[in-house]
Amino acid sequence: MTKIFNRNTLILTFVALAISFGNVSAQNKKLADEVKKATSDANLKHASVSVCVYNITQGKEEYAYDADRLMSPASLMKIFTTAAGFEKLGKNFRFKTSLGYTGSINSSGVLNGDLVIVGGGDPLLGSYRYKQTVMDTLFRLWYNALRKESIISVSGRVVADGTIFDGPQLHDTWPWGDIGNYYGCGATGLNFHENMYFVYFNPDRRVGFPASIDHVQPKGIDVRAQNHVTTGPANSGDQVVIYGAPTASMRYYEGTVPMGQKNFKVRGALPNPGKTCAELFSVYLRNKNFNVMSHASDEVNSSDKVNVIFDYYSVPYSVIAQYTNMTSNNLYAESIFKYLGYEASGKGNFKSGADAVNKFLKDKGMDMTAVNIVDGSGLSKSGMATARFFTDFLAKVAKTNYYNDFRKTLPKIGESGTARNMLAGQMPANTDMSVKTGTMSGVCSYAGYATRANGEKICFAVLLNNQKVSASTVRPLVAKILLAILNGN
Repeated sequence: MTKIFNRNTLILTFVALAISFGNVSAQNKKLADEVKKATSDANLKHASVSVCVYNITQGKEEYAYDADRLMSPASLMKIFTTAAGFEKLGKNFRFKTSLGYTGSINSSGVLNGDLVIVGGGDPLLGSYRYKQTVMDTLFRLWYNALRKESIISVSGRVVADGTIFDGPQLHDTWPWGDIGNYYGCGATGLNFHENMYFVYFNPDRRVGFPASIDHVQPKGIDVRAQNHVTTGPANSGDQVVIYGAPTASMRYYEGTVPMGQKNFKVRGALPNPGKTCAELFSVYLRNKNFNVMSHASDEVNSSDKVNVIFDYYSVPYSVIAQYTNMTSNNLYAESIFKYLGYEASGKGNFKSGADAVNKFLKDKGMDMTAVNIVDGSGLSKSGMATARFFTDFLAKVAKTNYYNDFRKTLPKIGESGTARNMLAGQMPANTDMSVKTGTMSGVCSYAGYATRANGEKICFAVLLNNQKVSASTVRPLVAKILLAILNGN
């Protein structure tokens, strides 16, 4: 009897493994072959590979390979953040930043009190990307609002109030090597200039020799630096790593810039973005002969009543979500994430954001044992999800009234965003594939939607973890998997 039990156990185990790793006879054989080639490749010998394909048209899962393994998806986590934003905030939602004052205005136009900039989490406030968001346009609107109130002088300070987000700017699991760079800046209640600054380097004429700093922008920001950047080979690109804490003005520059490119631009995380906004607005006012007596500050007195004189609204959420996914912008994702937490609980931080997104997923009937939400951008490797979780979720989103808006935010393979170079010129006729990409050290991932030549609509997820080589090395293997997914049986 014991032997019979053991034999049955082995058979059941074999069946379970077959289901988990892909039943080739019932599924896309070409896809199974490409997955097998990838997992047999020397570059992925000790890596983890997880694939899942769901046929939306037919309403059934089409292929799975190790689809229930928790994986680090990197920026694929933005899928959950931006979809939650569409559902909970709406495509027409706009972040609001208010300008107000404390105290009183006398008959001479002197404000006996402070000017207060009340942040609302807008990731585009003072951004250089759009004419309507650039610093000069923003400051002109605020200046005109003061003139309308007949204010010509301030006896106090310009105060930055970013308290709508009450937690730390950065997640404690984000790597130290990321947080001084623009993509690791994190979100504050009063973001400014995308919480980023530019530093311009002049390389030497000889490889290995020091590169000098020419200037930084925006002009007048409080950034000091120890520069250890040297000159790299021509066309070697930006190899600079910037180190520094979010509230410290000191930055440490390491790495190389390419020879032959004068004023080579590198992006860093801006220290104290809210306070920087207040400081630069103070300078702007003084240049307009508008007297501001005291230094700018980010110390807020919660007992002071703020009289709002102007509300500034961001571009619509649909635009922000599109840029978030198209360019995989971490600041935008974290601003949405924290605001979702604020909207749900009155507190804007990582915990409340995670709670809000988790509730959103749970309300959709998702298996919450197959995901771990810690931030909105996927910068933390503590964030995890299975390939099947992604396809289950994407299939559910395909049934919502915001599906078309959400899909438009995803880069098109071979055409746009972070996927513009993938399968360029290789897409079969009458097909379409929109994906979110995710890349960091040891992570290469893709998830999204596709329309096949026969009109079938599918969703899919392909996740690679723990490979020792770069994402560019394994990307050709992933490209073949994506083509097989697109072509179907």
